[in-house]
Amino acid sequence: MKAIRSIRGMHDILPDSVHLWQHLEDQLRDLLTRYGYHEIRMPLVEATELFARSIGDVTDIVEKEMYTFEDRNGDSLSLRPEATASCVRAGIQHGLLHNQVQRLWYMGPMFRHERPQKGRYRQFHQVGVEVFGLPGPDIDAEVLAMTARLWRMLGLSNVRLELNTLGTPECRAQYREHLIAHFEAHREQLDEEARNRLYDNPMRILDSKDPGTREVVATAPSLMDHLDAESRAHFDALCGHLDALGIAWEHNPRLVRGLDYYTHTVFEWITDELGAQGTVCAGGRYDGLVEQLGGRGTPAIGMAMGLERLVALLEAREDAPAAGVPDAYLVVPDTEQTGEALRLAEELREARPDLQLVQHCGGGSMKSQMKRADRLGARVALVLGPDEAAAGTVTVKPLRGEGGEQQTVARAELSAHMDTALQS
Repeated sequence: MKAIRSIRGMHDILPDSVHLWQHLEDQLRDLLTRYGYHEIRMPLVEATELFARSIGDVTDIVEKEMYTFEDRNGDSLSLRPEATASCVRAGIQHGLLHNQVQRLWYMGPMFRHERPQKGRYRQFHQVGVEVFGLPGPDIDAEVLAMTARLWRMLGLSNVRLELNTLGTPECRAQYREHLIAHFEAHREQLDEEARNRLYDNPMRILDSKDPGTREVVATAPSLMDHLDAESRAHFDALCGHLDALGIAWEHNPRLVRGLDYYTHTVFEWITDELGAQGTVCAGGRYDGLVEQLGGRGTPAIGMAMGLERLVALLEAREDAPAAGVPDAYLVVPDTEQTGEALRLAEELREARPDLQLVQHCGGGSMKSQMKRADRLGARVALVLGPDEAAAGTVTVKPLRGEGGEQQTVARAELSAHMDTALQS
């Protein structure tokens, strides 16, 4: 019978790498809590209309990449390709947004039917933050400062910030006409994808990777020349805040992001260590999305970072966090003592909640059990054989460090003795 395998582009996270994910997740939870953010958890499945209305009908995500299906009621549902729209939907539905300031964060899987490659998967994981009710550039700066702090906490130094502004929808409407005119004049040099986007989403052409199209983009008009005074002031103030915080940034006037709902600030944190998939965190301001999805006008900014890419950066470090190892391994040379060993293990866990203790199960020789303890990296072995059981003792054998000596300890004193044993 043919073995069933995981779906292409959807990967298992195995025990030998889970510790990196847990380290990253713990760092994120700690950081977000310290900045006053509160966790929100949304469903994996939403009405397809939510993403069509928020992301845009003519984006690649909605046109090509969503996992969409009809349920038994005939409703069109989709696995979430991103979570900002879901967070906005939840905020509107539960009355969290109107005349309120909310700092929210979420973590979990997203789904896009793309061609799998390193750093780009069909099921991928993101942590995101969304802030509602604050219109000024100060919150934009705080979001970027918080992200910069995360890189320091993780020991990631080769990450740079690219920044741009998309202005208001009115600015972009004027700019769009100039952009279309420019691309129409050079239509023959555009690749097929750019020509398909020319009238529906011309700004997406600005981040094209096609060499011929990039030559046309290089001479395209700049949105900066079409900003109104409000948009210019917002961007200038943000840049000033970042300079005052000592956060290095680069202005990338071609940075547009892939979703339709962005306004004003957009940004990407990029590394050169992951090849083509170098964006590890991205986001921006989306002041019109709440109203677009049926709520009252609410200023908002958000970002999301790809956990797979951050884990890859952690793995590449020489001082990458190590997997946890047990403090002690309970060896049971004779199955006659199995019941007593179970009781001993639970007594020790009750007395020492901080202790990582693995009890051997399944029988086997003393030699094989000691080898198992060593392979797991246990610091000490606790032996409960027939002699120890009869005498009410436990043999404590150090497996790591220098100078530690095997000792026989009264069972009643074992909990207190573990401090000495683990220091050897």
